[in-house]
Amino acid sequence: MRFISWSLLAFLLVGTTTWSVLAIYFGDSHGSLLQTCGATLFGIFGLMTLVSLGFVRWRSSFLLSYAVLFVVVLVGWWFAVKPLNDRQWQADLAKLPYAIVEGDAVTVHNIRNVDYRTEVDFSPAYYSKKFDVNKLEGLDLFAIYWMGPAIAHTIVSFNFGDQGYLAVSIEARKELGEGYSTIKGFFRQYELTYIVADERDVIRLRTNYRKDPVEDVYLYQLHPPKANLHRLFMEYIKEINGLHEKPAFYNTLLDNCTTAIWFNTRVNPGHLPFSWKILLSGYLPEYLYEANAFASHIPFETLQKQAYINRMAHTVGLSADFSRQIRSNLEPSILPNNAVEKIYE
Repeated sequence: MRFISWSLLAFLLVGTTTWSVLAIYFGDSHGSLLQTCGATLFGIFGLMTLVSLGFVRWRSSFLLSYAVLFVVVLVGWWFAVKPLNDRQWQADLAKLPYAIVEGDAVTVHNIRNVDYRTEVDFSPAYYSKKFDVNKLEGLDLFAIYWMGPAIAHTIVSFNFGDQGYLAVSIEARKELGEGYSTIKGFFRQYELTYIVADERDVIRLRTNYRKDPVEDVYLYQLHPPKANLHRLFMEYIKEINGLHEKPAFYNTLLDNCTTAIWFNTRVNPGHLPFSWKILLSGYLPEYLYEANAFASHIPFETLQKQAYINRMAHTVGLSADFSRQIRSNLEPSILPNNAVEKIYE
């Protein structure tokens, strides 16, 4: 038991030291020589504390000093890093969306519709549009893959019938000249943003313009009851307006493109329980299929092949009818409306 206790303590020291070193090094998105030195010194002291576990004479003093330093890093450094909305943002992330709700009418402002020439050569453009929530007909899920089957970026798109589609991509908001890093995403390096966009922007970017690496895009049509769909859309609007007023941090594990979708669905009764397939977001479509969320009895492998839209998106190109045409080959629901309602009860 003593060996197990000391092993757990050593594991805890290694974990907290690694976390602290990275937290000090990354800081508030502005790396400096001082931060690098501070991270190095903490790492050395953490190693010394680990070694001290084998020496009764030094053990208590090192552990107490380490605990004090860790609290200083946690309280005086980590919690001192605050999210901001007034940084120098990348051009395609400069404007935050927001909405004005007047009864059943929701006017969404700063809907992004970038004109792309290449992935990095584009002209930002935005528009406002009023939607009638009574026109909500469905919800679609886009799953975008670029590094194997386990990881995907997910985007939801609300189907307003003759009023069109409104896509929402939950992402890390990057500063000018800043790239995305999975590791940095754990350490308060990115603000969270809900990109509200025209599908000709946020989907066509991934099907037609991203080349390194190529992104494979799959489109799945869901059929939630209208009451659930209405609540979900209004939950998104609440989150969008909240981030417009008060920024929050993106987190690679806890608050990302897929976990945020799941948290938003919790507004509805009988929402799907949490699953490891939400953390490994590439398996989310399969998880939804297993829960009968697609209202289709065809095998998942067949449904997945039909869901692939890259070829169709390339054919459609700049068409104003992009959203309808990328859905032209999708399998329609084969269940009657009352059966679909039962799935979500």
